[in-house]
Amino acid sequence: EAKEWKGKSLVSVSQLSEAALELVVGVTDAVMETEDPERLLACLRGQVVASLFSEPSTRTACSFQAAAQRLGGGTIVSNDKFSSSTKGESLEDTVRCLACYSNFLVIRNAAPGAAMRAAATVPEMSVLNAGDGVGEHPTQALLDLYTLVREFKHDGRSSLRDVLRGKRVLMLGDLKHGRTVHSLAKLLSLFEVELLYVADAALMMPTAVIRHVHARGRATQSAHADVRDVLGDVDALYVTRLQKERFADASRFQNSYRVDRHLMDELAKPTCVVLHPLPRVDEIASDLDPDPRAAYFRQMRYGMFLRMALLALLAGTSHLITDDAAVGGRAAS
Repeated sequence: EAKEWKGKSLVSVSQLSEAALELVVGVTDAVMETEDPERLLACLRGQVVASLFSEPSTRTACSFQAAAQRLGGGTIVSNDKFSSSTKGESLEDTVRCLACYSNFLVIRNAAPGAAMRAAATVPEMSVLNAGDGVGEHPTQALLDLYTLVREFKHDGRSSLRDVLRGKRVLMLGDLKHGRTVHSLAKLLSLFEVELLYVADAALMMPTAVIRHVHARGRATQSAHADVRDVLGDVDALYVTRLQKERFADASRFQNSYRVDRHLMDELAKPTCVVLHPLPRVDEIASDLDPDPRAAYFRQMRYGMFLRMALLALLAGTSHLITDDAAVGGRAAS
């Protein structure tokens, strides 16, 4: 239920149940459909969202700031270049500092587990993991899931289980270092979907993620070397960029995969949606952008609305946006 979210932190997708996903999707739908801005502006009035980013970000950082402001809250922004971490201050002390000035902390850090450390340091505030190295990116996974169900024509009446049952999702690219696919695979493991991994052997999905999905016992998984072998029968293609910053020499993987309009027209179904967490480099050609199957810019837009929903839930004010009984009542079948 929505009331159980108040004051909590979100540092891993492992915290999220199927019922929780139903709630998040329902509140996000309500945010998008709200016609009265005053209802939104009341959600965070008098509250402050702090951002602490030690890695570059455009979409995550800006969408969280926009989400907070559209809910009536204030924002403060800190990054490693200008924070006291350059003087040797520990993450824990920086987090304690920001807790004095804010109600929520959005954190991105290069060290896996950093968000969990932050949440343990300041249990009095809600901490949201905006990416921890090669670990997880829970809010990105949530907006990716939201994009999938929305693109699959989710009408708000069917359960997520029904919408996703039997769907085939192909993940292509740097699956080893891409935290977005790690989190999304774990979320999708709650449903009866088929996950297809296409990557160079050195960039394949980590064993720990594969084991997590397998342990759930609902989703099936398979690994492939060539996207052309499997693209023809999938419902969604999720492309990731080569994470050059994560390893010493990325040159041998340059241009090893590329999705363009020709490939999609030749092999993909007319209904196959293409997602990408962005930024893209060379892995998706711009000639695909006008194609209605290209959902990555819609995906980017959904991110702000979903993060508005998360902040409202953690503030305990989602009821100002929607009828909690109606949203929470969409139980999985």
